[in-house]
Amino acid sequence: MRILLVSEDLPGEQIGGLGKHVVTLGNALLAHGHAVRILGRSDRSDRGCAGGKGGAGTDPARQIGFLGSFVPGFDYAHPGWKESQLGIFNPLKRPYFARKIGTAINRHAADADVVHYHGHLPMVGLHVAPGMNYVQTRHDQGSECLTHLRFRDDTPCITLAPRDCSACICAHAGPLRKSVTAIAVNRYREDNARAFAMHKTVFVSHFLRRQFLRVVPHADLARCRVIPNFVDYPRLAAILDTALAPVAGRVVLVGRVDAGKGFGEFLAAAHARLPELAQVLVAGDGPERAALEVRHAGAQVRFLGWQDYPAALSLAASAHVCVVPSVCEEACSTTVLEALALGRPCIALARGGTPELSGFQRYPGQLQLARSMPELVERLRSQLAAAPTRLPPAASFGADAAHILPRLLELYAD
Repeated sequence: MRILLVSEDLPGEQIGGLGKHVVTLGNALLAHGHAVRILGRSDRSDRGCAGGKGGAGTDPARQIGFLGSFVPGFDYAHPGWKESQLGIFNPLKRPYFARKIGTAINRHAADADVVHYHGHLPMVGLHVAPGMNYVQTRHDQGSECLTHLRFRDDTPCITLAPRDCSACICAHAGPLRKSVTAIAVNRYREDNARAFAMHKTVFVSHFLRRQFLRVVPHADLARCRVIPNFVDYPRLAAILDTALAPVAGRVVLVGRVDAGKGFGEFLAAAHARLPELAQVLVAGDGPERAALEVRHAGAQVRFLGWQDYPAALSLAASAHVCVVPSVCEEACSTTVLEALALGRPCIALARGGTPELSGFQRYPGQLQLARSMPELVERLRSQLAAAPTRLPPAASFGADAAHILPRLLELYAD
C-alpha cells in the first residue's frame, strides 16, 4: 500500500508526542512492506543538524528518525494574525492554514492509496480532493478547543459556551471581542464536525470522542473509531534488555516543562516529603524550566534539559518509578505507554484518557492513578519504600505496533 502521512509538526530537532507517533507509525508501516512518505513543512526542511546532533545534515527524514522519504510540502509559519494584539480568535486564520495543507495534500497524493493526517486542524479534510481515501487521527482536544488543550488558569477547562473561549486570548474581553471569538469557535467546531462526517477519523481515546460530543452533540461520528497510540516495543525491549538495574530512589519525569505537564505542582507537593534516597530527574525543556530550576533544583532534584529519544527511554528504564504528573487532560500519553512497556511502575493523575491505559499494564498495579497531587506524592512515597525490581522484556506488549497497526490497516482498506 502507498501511504502518505501528513503533519505540520514535522520536521524538527525536538518533536513532541504527536510527531514521534507519526515517525513511529511510518517506520512500522515501512517494516511491514508498505511504501510510506511523510509530507510536512517546507519552512523547516532546510534546518537540519549539520555539525550538530547525529550529523544529520539537512536531511529532514534522518533528522526525525524516519526511514523513508520526507516531502517538504507547505509553509506553516505562524504570523499570529495579530490575534493576541486584537484579543480575539480570528474566524479566518485556521481555515486558511487548513486550506493550505489540503492544497499540499492534493498536490502530492496523486499516487497514494491512502492519506493519513496527524495535526491540529481537523477541518483539513474539507479541502482534499473528492473521493480521496483520507484518514485523520485526533491526538488532542483540538477538535473543539482552539488551544488544543482545554486548559485554563492551571486547570482543565469545562466551559461549553463559545463566548467564554475569549478568556484564553483576552483576559478582559468585552462584548465585541467575545462575539468575534464566538464566531471563530462556532465555525471551527462546525467545520470539524463536517470533516468528521465526510472522512474516516481516529480518536486516540474514548475520552477525546466524548469531549467532542459534549460540545457538538449533533455531530455524526459514524465514520470515527477509537484506536490508541502505540509504541515500537522491539526498540524499547532492546533498551530494556541492555539497561542496568533500576536505580533505587530514582524518580524520572520526561516531557515538555510547561504548565499543563504539572511538573511545578508535583515538585511543590513533593518538597520535603520524599525519602532521603529519592532523586528526582526532570528530562525536558520548556517555558517553565528556568523558574522551576531556580525554585527546586538541589540535592534531590536535577533538571537534565532536553534529551533525545534514546536517552529519554534509557533514563526511564533506569527509574525506580516513572511519574507523569500532567494536570491537563492527556488524550493518550505515550510517556505512560513507554513506562509500562519498560516494566517500570508509573504514577499519574487520573485525568483525560490516562485511565484507559490501565489495560496495557504488564502486571497488576503497574499504573497507579491518583485523584490529586498530594495523593500522587503519597503513592510515590509508598512505591519508593519498596526495593525496585527489574522486569525483563516480554514476548509482546499490548500497545505495540504489531497489535495496533492491523486496526489502522483495516481502516485504510475500508
